[in-house]
Amino acid sequence: MEPAGARTAAPGGAAGLLLRLRDKLLTWQILKTVALGQMLSLFICGTAVTSQYLAEQYKVNTPMLQSFTNYCLLLLVYTTMLALRTDSESFLQILKRRWWKYILLGLADVEANYMIVKAYQYTTLTSVQLLDCFGIPVLMALSWFILRARYRLIHFIAVAVCLLGVGTMVGADILAGRQEGEDSRRDVEVTGCSPTCTSCPAKRSDVVIGDVLVLLGASLYAISNVSEEYIVKNLSRVEFLGMVGLFGTIISAVQLAIVEYRDIARIQWNWKIALLFMAFALCMFGLYSFMPVVIKVTSATSVNLGILTADLYSLFFGLFLFCYKFSGLYILSFIVIMVGFVLYCSTSTWTAETVSTSLPRPASTGLDNFGLKLEEDDQEPPATSIQVTQEENGMASSS
Repeated sequence: MEPAGARTAAPGGAAGLLLRLRDKLLTWQILKTVALGQMLSLFICGTAVTSQYLAEQYKVNTPMLQSFTNYCLLLLVYTTMLALRTDSESFLQILKRRWWKYILLGLADVEANYMIVKAYQYTTLTSVQLLDCFGIPVLMALSWFILRARYRLIHFIAVAVCLLGVGTMVGADILAGRQEGEDSRRDVEVTGCSPTCTSCPAKRSDVVIGDVLVLLGASLYAISNVSEEYIVKNLSRVEFLGMVGLFGTIISAVQLAIVEYRDIARIQWNWKIALLFMAFALCMFGLYSFMPVVIKVTSATSVNLGILTADLYSLFFGLFLFCYKFSGLYILSFIVIMVGFVLYCSTSTWTAETVSTSLPRPASTGLDNFGLKLEEDDQEPPATSIQVTQEENGMASSS
């Protein structure tokens, strides 16, 4: 005889599948991760809109000056906090032990910001949007070798879905004519050519320069993000932001004096331009302050997938500020990117660590997560020669 309750153990058919998908994909943990990622996207949107408004309305193209204001804020807030901290390594001890590493990290971060923004002056909007995605596979590769992250098949499928969403967004740009308008203005300002010119050698070489800048910038972003994930999970958020603020300010100030002093001298300052600079700096400061929190409870790869929607938020603001044309493909692109992001977050990555059986496991994987954690499992895993920890959603276990 069939055991009692066997038929009601789990609903079957399509209803059962939908319930299992709901339980897998629509958890509070995933919804929180999605919300955190979209907050970062809104910060990026704020920097993009203010930069574009400065460029189009006031002819101000000073990416290094804008970045310099952000690094100064980080210096004033987090470097000061780091210098006054007494519960861990002192500021001077950190500089003595890891100063050269933070110089390289600051250089990578400053140049990544500069190269991506500079690329818009040479290549097309489509190229920047597509080639900027090169940073995601670079980030995954660096995470594999440096952070020892291990991915499942679902993660690669999720990344492919997100990139499909980016392709849909680019197609919508082309169909809506946004690409052509921006590229025409760029061609006249940079090369002096007519917008209809297609054979000018200078234009072709400029496009190549722009594409190379995007690839280099995306790779440097990947290096910066992997370093950030390691530092905030093993050291502290304040140390990362304080050191980036210190060396980022120094490096950007030197580069600012070399490459942008003429552009700064031509700015016709008024309260509107000053307000836009302030808005950009605050959005950038919010992005830098909040991103380590999100990376600590997820991962750098997850964060980079989540912020792919930033261009779409910028577009929605552009509908009102810059008279962009709307296309239903933008909504489809947003949905596809979000589906890929949720798929990626639905299954945790794994970190393989080679450990000694005689060594105790560290009690903590990081400090100062700003009070925001997803779920953590504090159980001690058994000592093994190969430890596999579940990392993506902030939990640890062993197999």
